[in-house]
Amino acid sequence: MTARSHLFAAMFATLGCTALPAMAWNATGHRLVAGLAWEVMTPSARAEAGRLLRAHPDTDRWQKRAPEDNFDRHLFLAASTWPDEIRKDKRFYTADEEEPTPLLPGFPHMRRHSEWHYEARPLEAVRWNAPNLPKRIGRVGEGLAQTAQVLGDRKANDVDRHYALPWLIHLAGDSHQPLHLSLRLDASGRWDKLGSNVLVNVPTAQKSKTTLHAFWDDLGGPSGLRGGSFDTEIQQLMARYPVEKMNTNVSFEQWLDQSWRLARQFGYPENPDDSPTLSEAFRTQSQEVARKRIAEAGYRLGVLLNQLFGR
Repeated sequence: MTARSHLFAAMFATLGCTALPAMAWNATGHRLVAGLAWEVMTPSARAEAGRLLRAHPDTDRWQKRAPEDNFDRHLFLAASTWPDEIRKDKRFYTADEEEPTPLLPGFPHMRRHSEWHYEARPLEAVRWNAPNLPKRIGRVGEGLAQTAQVLGDRKANDVDRHYALPWLIHLAGDSHQPLHLSLRLDASGRWDKLGSNVLVNVPTAQKSKTTLHAFWDDLGGPSGLRGGSFDTEIQQLMARYPVEKMNTNVSFEQWLDQSWRLARQFGYPENPDDSPTLSEAFRTQSQEVARKRIAEAGYRLGVLLNQLFGR
């Protein structure tokens, strides 16, 4: 275990859980990750993914406007945002904050796993007695490992496996969003909650005043991107970042470490506590980082599912 791993382990031991407003990539970002994964998945991996998602209890919710000629791909894309959608779904509950809700058919449990969406790691030395630090720094690495283990276990029951697949698709995206690995304290010593408490001005945006985390979330593209425009974006990403030139053979820990390093180097503008206006240079650089991370997440997810579903 590295020195930094010991530090993170100590943080887990001393900190608990807190609700976060951050959502990671917007719906388009997550769908792009899923779409790129689908492009590199083998026919057998696609078939297994489709089989599992057709059995998911919420498949009926994903079937709306599904094209008949590529139904499994539609389910795969729709499933990518499901873990965010259940955050406000009254059928589910947040452990340690709400009373458990009744177990419904087809689900292994009804927990929201809010802690799986992020894993805040200190960008610099922090004081552990600082106010408003999270009680738990998140466990996206744990979520990735657990869902991958279930999906790769052919002896696991399909209830566990069809529940795990939307999570793995989604967490591949979350873990590649740099600010989901960011634990930074502001000038007053308070945690900025993955950049959600950092107010910024984006001159080119429809809503110029936003948070730094929301700015990063929206770098994947307009949240409602669908149809031909969405497919064009997939092809543009594949042309800009060819899969054969991307490093797809990396561990989950490397996914997280890369995001943490990018958050340190590129995640924050100068003087982030002064509600800065994001410069054109910062916006351009952030867009490039985000697009490449979405491509990496998609390709790595596709390669991983080929391995997990290999026969």
